[in-house]
Amino acid sequence: MSVAAAAGTFTIGGDLTVNRMGFGAMRITGEGIWGPPEDRDEAIRVLRRSVELGIDLIDTAEAYGPHVSEELIAEALHPYPDGLVIATKGGFDRPAARRWDENGRPERLREEVEGSLRRLRLERIDLWQLHRIDPAVSPEDQFAVIAEMQREGKIRHVGLSEVNVEQLEVARTMLEIVSVQNLYNLTDRKWQDVLDACERLGIGFLPWYPLDVGKLNAAGGLVAEIAERNDATAGQVALAWLLHRSPVMLPIPGTSKVAHLEENTAAAELRLPDEDLAVLDAAA
Repeated sequence: MSVAAAAGTFTIGGDLTVNRMGFGAMRITGEGIWGPPEDRDEAIRVLRRSVELGIDLIDTAEAYGPHVSEELIAEALHPYPDGLVIATKGGFDRPAARRWDENGRPERLREEVEGSLRRLRLERIDLWQLHRIDPAVSPEDQFAVIAEMQREGKIRHVGLSEVNVEQLEVARTMLEIVSVQNLYNLTDRKWQDVLDACERLGIGFLPWYPLDVGKLNAAGGLVAEIAERNDATAGQVALAWLLHRSPVMLPIPGTSKVAHLEENTAAAELRLPDEDLAVLDAAA
């Protein structure tokens, strides 16, 4: 069994079964998620090693670079191995480093999907996620063009990012939503109600910033103590807790280094004792 497979599986949209330990490809770009990476060869090695470790869900976005992450994925992995799901996102403009401007105009979303198809060398995107719902554009207009591209065969499944329960329900009146990507980690559980909704609906939940342990990892802190007892790192404890937290949880930790990738993925094999899990559950 591969390392990532130890996390168990989840089936996205009823037909895409993936290991529950994925990879987030934001950090393989330059500083500020802008431009090419400092070490391009290492970025390519990270992507190829992720597949060797059994990771079959890679999350990226048009905005990462912009374009850089998608281009590197295609360079490193195309032709893609059977079963590899590449999820990408659209809905942000990147006029400069550290600038993230919401843009949900239908013509822009279509431009992004078609650009992602070219860069990733795909005929259809298995999972395309709306990076943000643009408050300046009616949700109906944004969802309508996504549904249209789905009917055209450009998109297989649709997800949302950083949404509340009400927004999720509105979107579900117009198209099937199979995933939500919201901020969620050991110390920030703001979107617990969205995770609960995803569990009820059988929707995959991709927590971004999954490795944050904050003050819980300070000297003598809860995470540090648990990590030491289990011969693990703080990041591995955070990921193991996420996998335990919900059966729809699909962590996508990102990195630009092979060694860190291997460390993160090894969390799939970490089984924390019930007493440690209970302490972490109560820690936020």
